[in-house]
Amino acid sequence: MNWRIFDYLSRPRAFVAMAVFLLLVGLAAVLPEDLLAQDGTQETAENAVSGDAMRGEKVFRKCKACHTVEKDGRSRIGPNLWGIVDNAAGAVEGFKYSKALIERAEAGLVWDVESLDAYLRKPREFLKGGKMTFGGLRKEQDRLDVITYMREEGAKE
Repeated sequence: MNWRIFDYLSRPRAFVAMAVFLLLVGLAAVLPEDLLAQDGTQETAENAVSGDAMRGEKVFRKCKACHTVEKDGRSRIGPNLWGIVDNAAGAVEGFKYSKALIERAEAGLVWDVESLDAYLRKPREFLKGGKMTFGGLRKEQDRLDVITYMREEGAKE
């Protein structure tokens, strides 16, 4: 057995460096993703591909009381969400949006993965004065799954 590694670690600087490295690696494995990034958007953009549309369809059931996601679907309490991913906010014809959403839409809000993730996390925080009363989806994976589901549904003709 090669004991040189123990000789290396017996040096104080090398030992401290190795201990700090192992501590950081251990923390990265244990901490929730929301704590690793200040706003969570970087992980969300990278993990957008990892959303599961089948799981997203199940999570979307929470949204079905107010929204539809079918092409040419009717608006309910909330607008039809078909094709909103990567498109301008407030674009569903005939739906009466809140003043807050109209202002954000005029300022250039696009429902990309990052903005949808932030909105679905805490709708009232993201859009103060908006109509949506839903409290939000706490789990990042649920949000990614719903966004992936909406993206796939919006791609259907």
